[in-house]
Amino acid sequence: MSQARSIARSGIVWDCHACMPLRPGDTSFLPQLERFRNAGVDVVSLNVSFDVVDSNDAFKVLATFRHWIRRHSEHYALVETVQDIESAKTQGRLAVTFDIEGGNAVDAHPGLVEIFYRLGVRWMLLAYNRNNKLGGGCMDHDTGLTPYGREIIDEMERVGMVLCCTHVGHRTAHEALEYAKNPVIFSHSNPSAVYRHDRNIPDDLMRACAKTGGVVNINGVGMFLGPGQEGYGDNRTETLLRHIDYAVQLIGPEHVGIGLDYTFDLSELEEFVQKHPDRFPPRKPGSYMQVEPERLPAVAEGLLNMGYTQVDVQAILGHNNLRVARQVWKPPSRV
Repeated sequence: MSQARSIARSGIVWDCHACMPLRPGDTSFLPQLERFRNAGVDVVSLNVSFDVVDSNDAFKVLATFRHWIRRHSEHYALVETVQDIESAKTQGRLAVTFDIEGGNAVDAHPGLVEIFYRLGVRWMLLAYNRNNKLGGGCMDHDTGLTPYGREIIDEMERVGMVLCCTHVGHRTAHEALEYAKNPVIFSHSNPSAVYRHDRNIPDDLMRACAKTGGVVNINGVGMFLGPGQEGYGDNRTETLLRHIDYAVQLIGPEHVGIGLDYTFDLSELEEFVQKHPDRFPPRKPGSYMQVEPERLPAVAEGLLNMGYTQVDVQAILGHNNLRVARQVWKPPSRV
């Protein structure tokens, strides 16, 4: 494990997606960001909205997160540029960015993209499982990328926000990947060739993502990794490694990353599922198995044991997402 930790210390470790409670004003779970820092993570992206919730709450959630992080700036840093990430690393602080899952947050006007970007949102996906004004979701009859969806992609590229196709319908994802000029990511998606699930993605989408110069970030949610015992999901480290290795063999180590999709408040998730069952994949009650952030050093160690080079492990742990950020992000002052 010492070699894995040494690799992490010498590079940037980036978890592309984590889920804190989306209750404006609630900071009760934010101290658990320390779990990422203790696990050797340098950058984490926190969700601030998704298509299931009231999109107007996104600004209130952002205000809650940003205010708390500023008050605890000895340990955490709000990110605007790649240089902010590098500075936070040298200071031993966890760099925090934000993300939005689905275009409902910007369906009122394209100008909202710039406002969210200035507040730290660095990636956004088009649709969350169901169709919306921008395009199709992976659990719906996907009718493709809409003209408004193309307008939003244009605005995202203008300001420097990364386009994500996780949760997006396959037709919409293909059309978005073909339309986009910048690298595109899947922030937390797994290969369906390893485990077939509506939320997982086929080889052709993974290849198309790599063709843009993007990154497929593998998630640690058991129900997307495998059936597990009695269908409750498989969150074993070796299963996560199997998904990572498959992706690497298909598209190369320079196009694979980590987006654990770790949910801190499972009671809130259960409430969302009960209120909006059509928005989520069916599953057994109590079956939400996860790979915890604390296991990232074991993931690095596992990759080394599989014969991966230190350079490739660093790329997967974070340098690939860092490369995309360097290519796409723009200083807010220049937007």
